[in-house]
Amino acid sequence: MAVGVWQRLDQAGRNLVPFSTTVAAMLLGMMPLQLPDYSFVAPPLTLMSIYYWAIYRPDLLRPLLAFGIGLLQDLLAGSPLGMSALVYVLAYWLVLTQRRYFLGNSFWFLWLGFALVAVGAGAVQWLAYSLMTAHLVGPGNIVAQALLAIVVFPVPAWCFSKLHRSLLSAS
Repeated sequence: MAVGVWQRLDQAGRNLVPFSTTVAAMLLGMMPLQLPDYSFVAPPLTLMSIYYWAIYRPDLLRPLLAFGIGLLQDLLAGSPLGMSALVYVLAYWLVLTQRRYFLGNSFWFLWLGFALVAVGAGAVQWLAYSLMTAHLVGPGNIVAQALLAIVVFPVPAWCFSKLHRSLLSAS
């Protein structure tokens, strides 16, 4: 009987990997670095995590969790409440509808897909900020953030892949 309890605890811990890595990515992405204007162009690590897990384990990272993580990020960062949640849920939905094309394809295809999602997420943010301020906001920071995200994506993707293979492939 004790073995059953430990097995269930182990499985529950493994099932929390997508959620916990996404929260960790959010916190890591919000860490202040002593670089000029870094906070305006910091790569969206949370978006990278949601993108990866929406493709490979959507059963463990649901849209409601992406929404909640987005709200938490907005609260912690002082952003307009719901902005990140909107972007994450839209990205999740988009990736989920195209999931079958990503599964079984090369990493290059995964990277290209993320590039499109990062540009789309930046466009949604830019449009939302422009509507909120009632004038067109300069797209410079959002373009820089999207480009940085595309360049950096292989590193977090590799980490997520290692976690996925080591902790979740047997479940």
